[in-house]
Amino acid sequence: MSRIAVIGAGAWGTALTVSLARRGDHKLTLWAHSPDHAAQLTDTGENTRYLPGFILPADVAITADLARALSGADVVLCVTPSQAFRSVMQQIAPMLTSRQVLLSASKGIEEKTFLRMSQIMFEYAPSNPIGTLGGPSFAQEVAAAMPTAITLAIEDPSLGKSLQDAFSSASLRAYRNEDVIGTELGGALKNVIALAAGVVTGLEFGNNATSALITRGIAEITRLSMACGGRRETMSGLSGIGDLVLTCTGGLSRNRTVGVELGKGRRLDDIIASLNGKVAEGVRTTTAALGLARRYGVEMPITEQMAAVLHENKPPRDAIRDLMSRPGRTE
Repeated sequence: MSRIAVIGAGAWGTALTVSLARRGDHKLTLWAHSPDHAAQLTDTGENTRYLPGFILPADVAITADLARALSGADVVLCVTPSQAFRSVMQQIAPMLTSRQVLLSASKGIEEKTFLRMSQIMFEYAPSNPIGTLGGPSFAQEVAAAMPTAITLAIEDPSLGKSLQDAFSSASLRAYRNEDVIGTELGGALKNVIALAAGVVTGLEFGNNATSALITRGIAEITRLSMACGGRRETMSGLSGIGDLVLTCTGGLSRNRTVGVELGKGRRLDDIIASLNGKVAEGVRTTTAALGLARRYGVEMPITEQMAAVLHENKPPRDAIRDLMSRPGRTE
């Protein structure tokens, strides 16, 4: 049995908790940021705000007390929004022991520092084993026990095998690799491309345009990932093309949904407000991705156009036109 603390009671954190509990051989604690949210989860067993329709097993401990959540945990699984990640790490760092494994399931890049989540973890817990989860995985489908494959990346292969066994179940198949950089960047950057794919859909530009965007998007993601030290082959796997295709085409994708509404002419502020507290990571990751690309001298034309749409009020139709009119090049 593993003792696992899930830090973050949004849709993804709740879905992972439900999936892990389904195995019946883990001791699980789910931490919610708000005491009111923790109380509601305890009283009803259902995350009505972020993942309605799924009941948490009665043996899952629910708390808003970080010390209680971390006490005795073998694995600390952080599933908070990326822009809140540093704040949570600052709080939990003094409570950690060096034997606890830290895993991030948050798909984003910190906006001001351009750091990945594992890098933030290392700042506060340099002695702990650190890894990340990636891959194509909508929370609702994981919670519903629909067949899903994910990637678990950690540098220690022996520890990776142990974690792979701990997370795998009849409905969740975990693959493993040692490329934390590539797995994280694939998961974060696909949200930016998904925004653009949504714009194409909102503008009713058709399937040809969407397919081209996804294909050029993976090329863009791969360039930056490799510049940062990731592996090309990771981008051909679940946390690369797998996660990208799902997020660009799936109706449950919040990032794609935001892009669709932008393409229809809605204002970004209104779209974000309509998400009712749920996070579309790509909106803020776009700025961080551009900063990281400039640091490494990597060209990212789709990301540049999405930043202009999101933050400079560029008309989405003009952004797609400018992508189509770029100078010809080899593939």
